[in-house]
Amino acid sequence: MHLKRLEIQGFKSFPDKTVLEFDQGITSIVGPNGCGKSNIADAIRWVLGEQSMKAIRGTKLEDVIFVGTEFRKPVGFAEVSLTLDNSDRFLPLEYSEVTITRRFYRSGESEYYINKTQCRLKDIYNLFLDTGIGKDGYSIISQGKIDEILSTKSEDRRLVFEEASGIMKYKTRREEAERKLQLTEQNLLRINDILHELHSHLEPLKEQAEVAKKYLSLKDSLKELEINVFLELITSIKEKLKENEKAYDSYLENKNKLATELDRISREKTEMSEKIKRLEEKLDISKGEFYSIERNLEKSQGELNLNNEKINSLLLNISRIDEEILSLENNIKNIVESISNNKDLLEELKVKHENLNEILSTTERKKEEILSNLDTHEKHLEQMKSNLMNKLNLLSDKKVQIVNISNHSDNLRKQEININKEIDNTGNSIEVETSKKNNFRK
Repeated sequence: MHLKRLEIQGFKSFPDKTVLEFDQGITSIVGPNGCGKSNIADAIRWVLGEQSMKAIRGTKLEDVIFVGTEFRKPVGFAEVSLTLDNSDRFLPLEYSEVTITRRFYRSGESEYYINKTQCRLKDIYNLFLDTGIGKDGYSIISQGKIDEILSTKSEDRRLVFEEASGIMKYKTRREEAERKLQLTEQNLLRINDILHELHSHLEPLKEQAEVAKKYLSLKDSLKELEINVFLELITSIKEKLKENEKAYDSYLENKNKLATELDRISREKTEMSEKIKRLEEKLDISKGEFYSIERNLEKSQGELNLNNEKINSLLLNISRIDEEILSLENNIKNIVESISNNKDLLEELKVKHENLNEILSTTERKKEEILSNLDTHEKHLEQMKSNLMNKLNLLSDKKVQIVNISNHSDNLRKQEININKEIDNTGNSIEVETSKKNNFRK
């Protein structure tokens, strides 16, 4: 048996899958410090079942997973597979090659495999017992291990020699047998305690058993008595059944008589139902006519109320328009008076202007003064002219408004005449409908 292959993926400094082939002879791994040589030995120790993180130079189990670098992301699991040549059947398995695999996820789950078949960690321990390949065997000697072996106590060195001599398997079996014996002794103690407890319950159980036997005998006697009672009840029920059959025959004769009477009554009921149906149809027709007349009456009443509201609104508009007409007439009077006053003022100004022209022709010395006065009066005249034009425009607008208002007033009067006609027609129709309603009510 010899080591053939080691596959590492995600373990410490090996993020990618790395395969190391080991041929016959001696294989050496050479490299500078810090390149990961010791990680290969740690991977072998880890896949063989090492649980102490101190032995593989870590503090917690997650340290075996590649944590990533500046240029690489961390991975989610670490996996190591160790393949051994077992063509000489040194290991107790029917395979020429034995591959053990250990996988650990960042979530904390661990998996163990032997030839891709999931197994327990204990199965791997038992497989390599007394082979010298166990995690505590002499097959893996790390840095400083020789000094540690030589400097330790003789009892500790003895473990190494026992592993090398092949008696560790029997020693482990003996320790396991001793543990099983201790568990058996503890189980025997518990069984004795249970027996002692059961002995204390024997007397009460005997009393309960006697009570149960007495109960069963009483139950049997009760069953016999119940059967006798049931037989007597059956006999009395049969006699009552005969009496009931006779009564049933008499009831059946009465039933036939009642059936013939019921047929006669049902025929009379059918005839009455047809008469009632015809009367109900006539009543429905009369109700429909009554409801139609009532709806028409309500509709006419609503139209009458609406027309009354329109008449009131038109009367209000007519009164408002009359007030506006009076106001406009007053405004027109004031405007006419203002225009007449302005005309008088204009005449006066013209007279003054003529006087000033005469004075201008007669005197030259007061020319500048008269010219300045003339300019002032001309400006005032222009202002009066502009005021006059504004008043004339306002007068024309008011006249147009008066014409429009008079036309609107005529239209409103026409509408009032039409509405009065509609009111008369509606009143007549209401009287007709009321008379119809009274006739229908009678």
